[in-house]
Amino acid sequence: MSAVPQPPVSIQSAANDPVPGLPLPARPAHVIRDDAEAIAVAHALAARLIVGASERDRLRRWPVEEIDAYSQSGLWAINVPKAFGGAEVSYATLAEVIAIISAADPSLGQITQNHLGFVAAVRTVSDAAQQKLFFADFLRGVRWGNAFSESGSKRAADFETRFTDAGDHVVVTGKKFYSTGALLAHYVPIVANDEQGRTWYVVAERNAPGLTVIDDWSAFGQRTTLSGTVIIDRVKVLKTHLIPAYKGYDAPSADGAIFQIIQAAVDVGIARGTIAETVDFIRTKTRPWIDSQRDHAWEDPYSIQAVGDLQIRLHASEALLERAGRAIDRAVAAPDADSVAAAQIATAEAKVLSTEIAIFATNKLFELAGTRSTLGQYNLDRHWRNARTHTLHDPVRWKYAIVGNYFLNGVKPPFHAWS
Repeated sequence: MSAVPQPPVSIQSAANDPVPGLPLPARPAHVIRDDAEAIAVAHALAARLIVGASERDRLRRWPVEEIDAYSQSGLWAINVPKAFGGAEVSYATLAEVIAIISAADPSLGQITQNHLGFVAAVRTVSDAAQQKLFFADFLRGVRWGNAFSESGSKRAADFETRFTDAGDHVVVTGKKFYSTGALLAHYVPIVANDEQGRTWYVVAERNAPGLTVIDDWSAFGQRTTLSGTVIIDRVKVLKTHLIPAYKGYDAPSADGAIFQIIQAAVDVGIARGTIAETVDFIRTKTRPWIDSQRDHAWEDPYSIQAVGDLQIRLHASEALLERAGRAIDRAVAAPDADSVAAAQIATAEAKVLSTEIAIFATNKLFELAGTRSTLGQYNLDRHWRNARTHTLHDPVRWKYAIVGNYFLNGVKPPFHAWS
């Protein structure tokens, strides 16, 4: 296992200005060989990423060196198939890797989500030449961002972005928002429709003429995901870089569950990091309540009970996350309507509990740590802000509905990227 580089201080530029892209990796990334190494590398990297995470949040500072260290570690390629030189780790392992990173800095955990989802999509719908090209890129540390959602559309799956055929290339035009990862990516997959209304991933170079990324993400949480605007103005993309996204949902595949389990893993990571900081604060800063007749806050029986409750809820969420990863493994190995539905349901269950523990833990932090924990110098509100923002990605009230309908009426979940 190679050493994980120490990320130095990040940089920042003026908000709302167009941002130039970063150069391609100057050296190949480390190639992770198996699940155990992936977990070990994640722990080593997380120990470095947690340093400065609060300051990055406070200042909305771009995690430039941190994301370079992250992709150079090899963790952005852990689901590349073994046939192409990757580790092809279990999706239970991949989810745990994201949880480990997100406990240190959930913005960095979320930035990885679309990239790893696209790695899975390349396996599912790309042709052989594309797989050879893109998997080799992923293994050497090339990062993909995303230009998926459009803030002005009526529904999340409605796209006004279009491309037209121009011989050996296409020309794509549109405007995107919630473009997590695009600002610091090397390539930006643009979700766009062709002239027949079919949806494709149009993989543009980050510095392609006409592609502009703007740092206008102003959410109160997940501040350094840089999930702002991408403007696509007659961007030319070679047809070799067109991936037929629509084929991913023509036949059963686990792609939707893969996108979803990474979101659940981010929330597990937020909860895990919050609980660890809660325990540390109680043991080092919180005063015992006057009626407890204890000398230390950690001796308070009600606090002891509450921390036990937090850990039990966290462990339940972690167990469902691992279970969902194993269900996805089975669906990837033998995709059919039943195995994919089972993976979707297991992932929906994990998403429900991960959302609940993330919100619960980030609220409980202040109750247990006391008034001192609200002081700005500690910036502990970032945990709640991150949890509240990220858990809005797709509403869990609909997860309850698809789980209930599956077990009560035998109705399989809808087949798309949010399920």
